[in-house]
Amino acid sequence: MQNGNKTPSLIGTDVKIVGNVSTTGELQLDGTVEGDLRCGSVTMGDTGKVIGSVVADKVIVRGGVKGEIKARSVRLESSARVEGDIVHESLSVEAGAKLSGRMTHSANPLQNAEKPNATGAQTPAAVQKPNVAKAVS
Repeated sequence: MQNGNKTPSLIGTDVKIVGNVSTTGELQLDGTVEGDLRCGSVTMGDTGKVIGSVVADKVIVRGGVKGEIKARSVRLESSARVEGDIVHESLSVEAGAKLSGRMTHSANPLQNAEKPNATGAQTPAAVQKPNVAKAVS
């Protein structure tokens, strides 16, 4: 998923999103997403947090993930905290990273994952659960 010359998206430390986030481009996540994250690539800063699944070509984790990660390339840096399974083509884990889950190598980890299409809508791999977003106060 190449994003051409698009500007990367940024979710700042003071931002909390309750609901799914989808982009074909690059995302810098320093805030919190309570929902599924689907993007071309994601770099999670030390304060970045996802409670849900992460699907991308490339994932770099410095923060926390509570859910499954599916990506061609996954890098867990020393401050990473992951509670969930990782399906990957390439995986690197720095000393100090915390992982509680299974790691599974796959030649095509994104094969059955939902991907955002050109309009940003998701194409379901099977039956998709309804998206219910809650207001954050």
